[in-house]
Amino acid sequence: MRRYKKMAIALAVTLCMMPVGCGNSQEKKELVDGYYTAVMSEYSHGWKEFVNICVMDNKIVSVEYNARNKAGFIKSWDGVYMRNMNAVQGTYPNHYTRTYAGRLLDSQGKKEIDLLAGASSSGGNFQRMTTALLEHARTGNTEIAVVESETHQEE
Repeated sequence: MRRYKKMAIALAVTLCMMPVGCGNSQEKKELVDGYYTAVMSEYSHGWKEFVNICVMDNKIVSVEYNARNKAGFIKSWDGVYMRNMNAVQGTYPNHYTRTYAGRLLDSQGKKEIDLLAGASSSGGNFQRMTTALLEHARTGNTEIAVVESETHQEE
């Protein structure tokens, strides 16, 4: 009887130490694979900001953050705007858009992104658009998320 008891305990300990399940079948999916886009509701200083993400295997694999003017020109490509903003703010669109996008990719949306000095307004917009994107990605809603501008919210 003692022998069976020892074997039963050894078997129980062994089973407790074994991993449960196989692969990702037990894993809770938080993000649905797909492409998701958020845009600001209004233009600010002639630019409308947007964020695109691609989700694969429950992970954000790419992030694009930028702004377009009414002609479709991309803000971070505007050399004159870049020089003028950098002289006044100490940053410029090609720098802060990549920084914010990189921080989202690194954090996978699991923590708030710190704002950069000189680009805090854009950073706030980025955070609001990211919140909308992650909500869509959790449900698989691939419609464009339109995010109200702060000035529009106050009215």
